[in-house]
Amino acid sequence: MPAQNITLYGIPNCGSVKKARQWMTEHQVAHHFHDFKKQGLDAPTLTHWLTKVDWTVLLNRKGTTWRGLGAATQAQVSDATSAQQLMLLHPSLVKRPVVVSGQNVVVGVNPQGWESVIKP
Repeated sequence: MPAQNITLYGIPNCGSVKKARQWMTEHQVAHHFHDFKKQGLDAPTLTHWLTKVDWTVLLNRKGTTWRGLGAATQAQVSDATSAQQLMLLHPSLVKRPVVVSGQNVVVGVNPQGWESVIKP
């Protein structure tokens, strides 16, 4: 498979991220892993993702980080701007994994989506 610049974003102990990393290994897809916990998440990266994926898809409202927020904080998230601000404060709120190849962004466990971005 041709060399491509693929980055898989997430946290190492996340089950969905583990599935994605295993899938990449099994399909011999060279990729870089970006750990939110250690390497953080910057505004330009998140802004790019939000041009490709709706904020309601990118914001994980089912995880423990979301549940740990107060009801008032949760209620303040009403659009892409407010969601982005909260995801920058708490990168664990980003639904994982996020697989990026060039301008393509695929969120969640989605082998068909991954295949679509890694094929030449």
